[in-house]
Amino acid sequence: MERTNWTDIEFILQGLSEYPRAEKLLFVMCLLMYLVILLGNSTLIILTLLDSHLHTPMYFFLCNLSFLDIWYTSSFIPSMLIHFLSEKKTISFTRCVVQMSVSYTMGSTECVLLAVMAYDCYIAICNPLRYPIIMNKALCIQMAALSWGLGFFNALTETILAVQLPFCGKNVINHFVCEILAFVKLACTDISLNEITIILGNVIFLFVPLLLICISYIFILSIVLRINSAEGRKKVFSTCSAHITVVTVFYGTILFMYMKPKSKDAAFDKPIALFYGIVTPMLNPIIYSLRNIEVNSAMRKLTARLVLEERKRNLHL
Repeated sequence: MERTNWTDIEFILQGLSEYPRAEKLLFVMCLLMYLVILLGNSTLIILTLLDSHLHTPMYFFLCNLSFLDIWYTSSFIPSMLIHFLSEKKTISFTRCVVQMSVSYTMGSTECVLLAVMAYDCYIAICNPLRYPIIMNKALCIQMAALSWGLGFFNALTETILAVQLPFCGKNVINHFVCEILAFVKLACTDISLNEITIILGNVIFLFVPLLLICISYIFILSIVLRINSAEGRKKVFSTCSAHITVVTVFYGTILFMYMKPKSKDAAFDKPIALFYGIVTPMLNPIIYSLRNIEVNSAMRKLTARLVLEERKRNLHL
């Protein structure tokens, strides 16, 4: 078969083209969830920057997570919304590669970042007296930079290997977006190397951080079991409950979606991918804000400040 120069043509994102009514419904749902993602994560970032009480390692990492979620969802949701309402569901080679690499970078970075946040929680509970010394500003910046650097390196490696594959005419990607597994399946050659690197990347960026998270919580649990008062145990659990919930939602969906390179039921994978790509970033700020006294207090302060400024403005008028 004749190989095609993909830089000169476009890909077709199949999505749920066979179900146009479902796409209209998905458009409304995804648009609303995207707005919640932008509002929720932007609010958390603004509150953390403005309120000095939130200038702590936990909220520094949470800001990174919120910034990451905004970038990740913005890399594919706007174009996906357009495709839901358009008959021509095409995307250029360059945009496809950028979309694929950005989303893969953010996904890999989030895996490492969640492990870093688990370590922060471990130090706060298991070594509270030395917490300000251990989790100093320099270390927090280094750990955040390491998370972003590792995520970028992993995505760069996978993307370079993917774009070097030869293609022979198939240009229909059976997905909502340019996802790396759907992309490599279009190649007209053996993709064993790509599958091996993807599996290796999954082990490094999924299982290793998950293992570190589990180890952190084993130590935390050992501390909790030594606490005699029910109030003390409740306080510790309330500190970690948000992170545990986010980890459960994130890893539960991503492990299922990415740990099988050859999927036999693509129609079933699509809703899972959509859940991971949109619902998880939407839930993160909600989970961390729900019953969080510090965030709620910062929100009330910001609201009161805005109301006061509005009243002053009206008095001058």
